Amino acid sequence: MTDKSRILWEQKKERLLERMRKLAERDVCLAFSGGADSSLLLYLARQAAEERGTKLYALTFDTTLHPRTDMRAAERTAAEAGVVQKVIPVDELAELPEIRNNPPDRCYLCKRLLFQKALKEAEALGAETVIEGSNADDLGEYRPGLKAVRELGIASPLADTGFTKAEVRRYAGELGISTAERPSSPCMATRLPYGARLEAEKLKKLEQAEEALRKLGFCQVRARLHGEILRLEVELEELLRAAGEAKKILQIMRGLGFAYITLDLEGFRSGSMDEKLTPSV
Repeated sequence: MTDKSRILWEQKKERLLERMRKLAERDVCLAFSGGADSSLLLYLARQAAEERGTKLYALTFDTTLHPRTDMRAAERTAAEAGVVQKVIPVDELAELPEIRNNPPDRCYLCKRLLFQKALKEAEALGAETVIEGSNADDLGEYRPGLKAVRELGIASPLADTGFTKAEVRRYAGELGISTAERPSSPCMATRLPYGARLEAEKLKKLEQAEEALRKLGFCQVRARLHGEILRLEVELEELLRAAGEAKKILQIMRGLGFAYITLDLEGFRSGSMDEKLTPSV
């Protein structure tokens, strides 16, 4: 790294810190999933709140549509940071019947529900601001949930200060945050095409399929279901290894009840179910 790039990096971190100090002038709530983005904000918000003498609350949604590994990661990181965590149970399929057929605006409807609950919890706690962890990369993707974030006045300091995902991981690594390299973990509804019926049991099996791949040593994975066809995504450099372990993978997936199993030759890519959609946030 050159001296100039090092100076620019330190300046960028300082801009984010100043933004967090401003947000923490009064008690604040952070929508905390346990991923790299919200974990970085957790540590910075804790520092800012300590400097300001205010309180920070980490709000974690325990939802039907998110994998259980998210909840465990959030609990562990909140404990490591010494921050008070408030768990908010949510059953999206029961509370939002309009998402049961996985419409293209599902993310908007879910985010609106979650952040309405966050705002209600913040009001009960006497906190004036709710923060969330969208980063600058999210602004260029199909993210209808960002529309709900904006409508409800939720603060997005990472996006506001231009922090990309790579920069988030870099900063989190510098601070020694355990989730710095944790793979992204979007809601399980993204594993089915738009228009497909969302059922808790089906989503659980897809979660188990991904967990099984991770236990085999694959890091970035997705198990996506198209009718009776299960499409598995692993990183491109791991395709040959996955093909070599086809017999073992087939046995596991059939044990979970999947009849037809395919390996996606394009490899892992976030948001592959959105590839035919035009970004509109």
